[in-house]
Parts: sequence; C-alpha cells; structure tokens
Amino acid sequence: MITTISTKTKKSTVLWVIALVFGLSSCSDYLDVQPEDKLVDEQMYRNIYDADAAVIGVYGKFMALAEKNIILNEMRADLMTTTRNSSPYLKEISEHNVSADNPYANPKDFYVVIQNCNNVLKNFDMMLEKKRFTQEQYAQRYSDIGAIRSWVYLQLGIHYGNVPYITEPIETIEDVKNISKYPKLPFNQLLDQLITFTENLPYKKVYETTSSLMINIDGYYTEKFFINKECLLGDLQLWKGNYNKAAIHYKNVMETSSNSSSDTERFDMYRVKYAEVVSHDDLAVGYRRDFEADASSLINSDNQGWRSIFGRDRDVLWNTEWIWSLPFENNFAPKNPFIKLFSNKNGDYLVKPSQSAIQLWSNQTQSNNIPYDARGQKFTYNIVNGDPVIMKYLYKSEAVASTGIANTKGQWFLYRAAKLHLRYAEAANRDGQQKVAYAILNKGISTTYTPPADPALTDVTNIQQTFLPFPYDFDARKGDYPFFRGTWHRGGGIRGRAYLKNVGAVGDDVITTENNIIQEDALELAYEGNRWEDLVRIALRRNDPAFLADKVHDKLKQEGNTNADAVRSKLMNINNWYLPFNW
Repeated sequence: MITTISTKTKKSTVLWVIALVFGLSSCSDYLDVQPEDKLVDEQMYRNIYDADAAVIGVYGKFMALAEKNIILNEMRADLMTTTRNSSPYLKEISEHNVSADNPYANPKDFYVVIQNCNNVLKNFDMMLEKKRFTQEQYAQRYSDIGAIRSWVYLQLGIHYGNVPYITEPIETIEDVKNISKYPKLPFNQLLDQLITFTENLPYKKVYETTSSLMINIDGYYTEKFFINKECLLGDLQLWKGNYNKAAIHYKNVMETSSNSSSDTERFDMYRVKYAEVVSHDDLAVGYRRDFEADASSLINSDNQGWRSIFGRDRDVLWNTEWIWSLPFENNFAPKNPFIKLFSNKNGDYLVKPSQSAIQLWSNQTQSNNIPYDARGQKFTYNIVNGDPVIMKYLYKSEAVASTGIANTKGQWFLYRAAKLHLRYAEAANRDGQQKVAYAILNKGISTTYTPPADPALTDVTNIQQTFLPFPYDFDARKGDYPFFRGTWHRGGGIRGRAYLKNVGAVGDDVITTENNIIQEDALELAYEGNRWEDLVRIALRRNDPAFLADKVHDKLKQEGNTNADAVRSKLMNINNWYLPFNW
C-alpha cells in the first residue's frame, strides 16, 4: 500500500500518506518484514517520502501501547483501582499478583515497537549511505525514531527491571526470549546505555518547520505528534540521578519560545500561566470575578479553565501546555482504547479513581478556603450515575456522544508543561535549589522572589528574579517604573494555577520538598501514565521500599482488600516491583 503511494513526490500525496499510515496501523505492517529482505527494503526506502511513511508507521505501532502504558503506570500504583466490571487480569495488576498469561504484563508489545524502530534505523543508515536523503533529513528522522526506542526501553526497565537491550533488527520477535543470544541488562546499566545513545543523537530539537513531516492535516498541526527529545533526556538523567543535567534538558524546553517575537509564545509557552480573572481564557482553576467564595461559580467548560487542558481543541492556548500528545480519530485505527476503559456510559467502565486519590484531593484547601482541590472531583473525575468516573480522557468523546452521535475522539496524553515543571522542580530540589523548586511547585518565581515586607513594590529592578546561572535563571519581573516584563512574569506556579494554598515552606529540607513535589504529581497528573514510575524512582533514590509499598497498601486497605497487608510485605522487596518477563 505505502509503496504505491510514496512513489509520488508531491506534498499533497505526502499528506494523504501520513493520514492513512497514521490512522491505519495495518499500513505499517511492512515494518514487520524480515530485516534481511533486501527487495522489500529497496522498494520501501527510496526517498524522503518513504522515510516519512516509515516514521509515521512507527508511531502507528507505538500508539498500540497507549492502554498498556496507562494501566501499568496507574493501576500498579495508588491512584487507580478496579471496578465491578474489571477482569481478573486487572485485579492481578492492582494487587501485584500477576499470572503468566496476563496480557497487560506481556512485554512483547514493547518489543514489536522496538523491532520496528531497529528496522527503520538500519534502513535510514542505508538511505544515507546511498544518498537517498540529505544529512539533515537523516539526522532529524533517525533521532526521532531513536528517541522513541529509548522511551520504550525506559518503560521496559521501569516495569520489568532486567530486560534484553537489542539495537539491531532480529530474525523474529520470538528471539527476544533467547537469553543466550540476548542477555538481560539490569535497569541501572540499561539507563547508562539509553543515556549514551540518546545524548549522542544528532538532532535534539523538534522537526524543522520546513520538514515534510510538519504539516496541518485534519485540523492538526503535527508538531506535537512527535516525541520531545529534551524531555526524554531530562527524564533519563533524572532517573540516573544526574540532577543538573536533567534540569538543563528540562529548562531547554521551558525556554522554547523565550526569544519569540510573539508575546503569546514568549510569555505563555510552557510557562504554567496564572489565571485570567476576567476572561478566563486560561488553563487555570478559577471562579467568576467577585464570586470567588461561591463554589458554584467555578469555571468548568471545555474551552475555559483547567478542565479545558483536556477538553479544548488544539488551539493557541492548548499549544502552550501540550508538548507531546497523540490523537485518536473517529475514522481511523488504532481506535481510542480509553472510552472502553473509563466510561460508564459508552464504555465498559473497567477502572476508576481509588479512595486514596479521592481523599488526597479532598485534603487540599483552595485560596478561597473551599476545602478540596477542584482538579480532583470537578475535573479529573466526576460522579456519573453514582460511579466515580475518570474524565480526563472522555471530554472529547462524551460531549458529542451525549447528543446521540457516535464519537471515539480522544488523546493519548504523553507530556505537558505541568509535568515538565514538576520534573524540573524534582531535579532542582535534588541539585540544591530548594527555593527554585518551591517557587515552581507553588505560586511561581515572581511571588516567591518578592520580599514579603513590601509586596506592592513598583520598582522590581532587583527582585522577582533568581540571579542564578542556567538552568536556574528566571526573570519574572513585572514593573512599570522602570518598565519590566520578564519572560517568566506570567508564570503562576503549579499550585498557583490550581488556585491552591502553598504547601511547604522556603527552606524545607530536600526530603520534605520532594514529598510535596511527588504529592503534587498525583494531584496534577493523575491517570496520565506517570504515577508508578514516580513512586519507583523516589523509592529507588532513597533506598526506601516503604515509600512505594505504603501507598499501594493504603489504596488496597481503603477499599477493604484483604490482601493489602500481604501486598505491602511483598513490595518491601524491590525485586517484587518488577513484572515477570515472559510471553
């Protein structure tokens, strides 16, 4: 199929190829051919458009990991639990008692993507050697696919511990199980390999705007389809404990548009912007002006406020928050798996928020003294027909489906500005920059770096900035005499944007600050595929299995699970954090 399409070299044809390949996963089956099939390689890798089709084909395969990624990173942790409809396999995942045939624990799907990546990377080398595309075209596409492979391997390491690290195409996917041929690499050594490979990729940016892969199609600009390599490198270095290097990679992304001539990009892009109290054209928790004490005045819609992070169209404001997000569309495969997973109206309602998560949101206090975090019961989950329903993935589909029109639109949420800021704060805290971490976590640089004795100070020449070297340099000045508008003056901080009171204090020790950051990860990022890896990373860093075991125990205990104590005892052994590596 792709061979015929990609013989043309018109950009309009490329648009069609990308739509077709991205939507129809079967169209990327050509990537599963035996790697030594020279005839097929010659047919498939002739020019830049064939290379583009190969890239999008890999992403088509990659999207098949969406459901597994969410289940493994959320159900294994403390914020998600099973429902009356859950299969025994989901209950096994939740209780850390996985059977050999549990499909969620099968690592094969990860290696299918890796095999595709290895095949494409090998053929890109061949194309460069034969001058079928330029060095620049090669560098951008090779780096993209190489980064996807590293992301998949990181997930394998997190969930399985020791895994085979294979970087060349293999004869058959079943060879992965041959330990004599492909010995398993311990997670820490795997991290070393991933960091070396990914840091040495020839191209770290997003695709150039002139690339044939950067296009508008079906209402989407494809820039946010592709993995952000700096975010990935930040995560790899954070896992390894190289905190300054991690902060550098994260800050590079946070400063993406600092030199832009557009005020919207310069001041808003990845800034976690404060609330617009009049227009509410923002991504913040907010209330109608002059009615802030009235809980019913909460801004709650698909195009205003914090909920709109997940409900709004891919507009300018959406673009300031999302760094990596893959769409599911009505007319294309792979189909959106999240409706079946989360919805009790149009799906099977297989998972729900745990009581631990519900209680965590309930324990927060808003700036107007309303005693709960609106990101929880108002936005992240709702009570629907008596059931607590995770809503982040359903705003797009249920808004239309409720009218009687079938709709399966949705997103796989992979990286956004709030996650970037929280990971940066985690790295900064461990790198001895507790005040910077506190500011990012709470109400931003401007508030934290303004002397409390005179908050109305108009001359901000020497305040509202950190006076630190990169990657801890922030200028959040906003003053009129003289006039200043620092690039971070609109940054409101994670809890500031959530309309919550500060947590912790400037001067808290590293562990206290870290505990607050990881708690905020749960409040802000719940069900976006981060929680298990957050718990594992901190517990490993501290050599403290109880950090992880206690949270899973609390989840199970609160729902009356009689296995709660046994699960805690099991998780006190680090070896029991990892899934069995078999299929």
